[in-house]
Amino acid sequence: MKNKALVYVLLVLSTIFWGISFIMTKELFLSEEHMTVTILITFRLAVATLVMVPALALTGKLQRVHRQDIKWFLLLALSEPFIYNLCETSGVQLVSGSLASVIVATIPLFVPFGMWLAYRQRIRMPLFIGVTLSMIGVIVMIGSDEGLHGNLRGILFLAGAVVIAVVYTLLLVKIVDRYHPVTITTYQNLLGLVYYLPLMLITDGSQLPLLSYSPKMLLLLLTLGICCSTLAYVFYNVGVRRLGASEACIFNNAIPIFSLAAAILIGQESFSWLKLGGVVIAIAGVVIAQRQS
Repeated sequence: MKNKALVYVLLVLSTIFWGISFIMTKELFLSEEHMTVTILITFRLAVATLVMVPALALTGKLQRVHRQDIKWFLLLALSEPFIYNLCETSGVQLVSGSLASVIVATIPLFVPFGMWLAYRQRIRMPLFIGVTLSMIGVIVMIGSDEGLHGNLRGILFLAGAVVIAVVYTLLLVKIVDRYHPVTITTYQNLLGLVYYLPLMLITDGSQLPLLSYSPKMLLLLLTLGICCSTLAYVFYNVGVRRLGASEACIFNNAIPIFSLAAAILIGQESFSWLKLGGVVIAIAGVVIAQRQS
């Protein structure tokens, strides 16, 4: 019982970390005039890689990739973190952190559609109800923010992130049974860093000397890299292993709540019942859709 309680604590922590990641990302863009999408993602991946690779290598838990699976790891890293983070972070730059978290939280709703297209897995009615409710919740959130016009570009970026996340899941099933999830995440971050570093240096290298490198900036980047890109995944993987994917996934429904609470707490956003209502409706849609399984 104590072990199960500890697993619940770890899952709650992973949910909190992922929830506040949207707000910390938004805060970096607000506080650093010369911060760009590629710089932020590259720094975040660098921190995660510098933490995970040595830790797993020293403990002997970093599995070697078989030659026939190299292509799948390259494609995984290309989809996520490369394209996915580019879309998600660009979206967070343009819309509120809480709205971004609500849109990204709908990813589990669309994975079954991808699985149906690729593997002909059956889709049940609760999924359609859940998708409808979540879309209503997103529309309510948009209405409580600056309006659809101001958010449209950011919403399109985030919608792209949702599509890429579905593609990533379809690729993941090719190797998930042969490698530990922590190993997969570590190689994804490492390969993502290899993809992003030259892109960042070419497109935004001139902005690096203009950043403040203030304690606030460094603390936010370290927190994103260590807590949100590393510990959150480790804690979630522990939950999946101990409780199963269905039970562990339920905790992720609360991500938008923590995002909204953090944004209000630091004064990044103001509270409104309409905004809270949108979050609740969207989460309800995800919960109902999980009856699909």
